[in-house]
Amino acid sequence: MNIAQSQKQIATGIVEEALPDTHFRIILDTSGERILAYLAGKMKMNRIRVLVGDKVEVELDQYGGKARIVRRI
Repeated sequence: MNIAQSQKQIATGIVEEALPDTHFRIILDTSGERILAYLAGKMKMNRIRVLVGDKVEVELDQYGGKARIVRRI
């Protein structure tokens, strides 16, 4: 396991809005904060659909940019 992999912060949230180009607005369960997230490459490749109201796991960027949706729960 890389050092970078061990420092990833994973949070759960609910999809609030679907935006163009596989971007989504997510409300985090822990803080209620709204963040912008994009779909991970493996989810695109396997054509996993994410709809409004779905519960998802996101990897938060340590620099405060976009999050990445890695799993649909």
